[in-house]
Amino acid sequence: MTEDERETLARWARRPKSSQRLALRSRIVLACAAGASNTEVAAALRVSRPTVGKWRSRFVADRLDGLVDEPRPGAPRSITDAQVEQVVIDTLESTPRDATHWSRASMAGHSGLSRSTVGRIWKAFRLAPHRAETFKLSTDPQFIDKVRDVVGLYLDPPERALVLSVDEKSQVQALDRTSPVLPMTPGMPERRTHDYVRNGVTSLFAALDVASGQVISPLHRRHRSTEFRKFLNKIDKEVPGDLDVHLVADNYATHKTVCREHGKGKPM
Repeated sequence: MTEDERETLARWARRPKSSQRLALRSRIVLACAAGASNTEVAAALRVSRPTVGKWRSRFVADRLDGLVDEPRPGAPRSITDAQVEQVVIDTLESTPRDATHWSRASMAGHSGLSRSTVGRIWKAFRLAPHRAETFKLSTDPQFIDKVRDVVGLYLDPPERALVLSVDEKSQVQALDRTSPVLPMTPGMPERRTHDYVRNGVTSLFAALDVASGQVISPLHRRHRSTEFRKFLNKIDKEVPGDLDVHLVADNYATHKTVCREHGKGKPM
C-alpha cells in the first residue's frame, strides 16, 4: 500500500455520515494492511469474515477503484433527462392539433418515445391530461365573510354550541330483492337474486355533528320545504335545549325558503 492510498483510505474512513459503506470498506483495508487477520478484522469491525475477504481481495486486484460500488446490472439508460423534460413541458403547455388533450398515443408520436414510456413519465409527474374537473366562482358579495364564518365554526366552535353540517340526498332508489337473501355458510358466499322490485324513491336528510361524527338522519318521501322543516324539528327535539345550534347548509331552494319563513336570511 502506497502512502497516497493510505491517506485516501484514512480520509474515506473518517466520513461521519456520507458513504458509510465506503468508510467501512476503507477501515477493513487499513486494518488488514496493519497486519491483522481476516478473523481479527471481522471481530473488531463487527462484520463477517467473507465481507473482510471480499474487500481485501477487491483492493488487491483493483486498488482504490475496487472499493467503489460496481455499476448496477441491466441495460444502460436510453431516455435522457432532456427528453423527459420535453414530454412534461409539451403536456403542460401545448395541445395536439386535432384533439383537446394529449393521449399516450399522440404524445408518443410527437415525442418519438413509446406509449409505455410516456405513461411512466406522466405517472412519475402525476399528470393526467385525460382528466378535467370543474369549478365555479361564487358571485355572492358576502362569500368571503361566509367562508370565514363557516371555517371558524368548524375549527373553533363556540362554547355550549353544536355545529351541524346539513345536506340531503334525494332520489334514493328504494329497492328490494325478489327473494330473501341467503346467508353465508361454510364454503358458500352470501347469495341474493339478480332481479329486484322497485319501491319508489326516498330522500335522506342528514345533519352531521362535526365534533363527534354523530348523524341525525330521517327519511322522507320528498324533499320539499315541508320535509326540510320536519327535519329541523327533529334536530330541535334531539339536541339538548341548553346548546346553541349552528347549521351549515348550501343555498338550495328548499333551505332558503325555510330560512326566509323564519326570518333568518340565507343559509351559509
